[in-house]
Amino acid sequence: MRTRWMLAILIAAATPGSAALATTGDDVATETQERLRRGGGGIDWANLIGLVGLFGLMGLRREHAEDSYRPAPLE
Repeated sequence: MRTRWMLAILIAAATPGSAALATTGDDVATETQERLRRGGGGIDWANLIGLVGLFGLMGLRREHAEDSYRPAPLE
């Protein structure tokens, strides 16, 4: 049984992945190649808005049940 699992994992690792399937044999540029050819052009505003949104979600975290908890000092 273990040999079958190892053989299945070996075959799965040896098959071409999605990166190999994404390449084209002709001269048609992929979307990433086209974007790199055009240049960055400054700030990607959609990513910046998403980053601000993620920082906003940090405010929704649950705090400790007792916010005023302070450990008792050792006497």
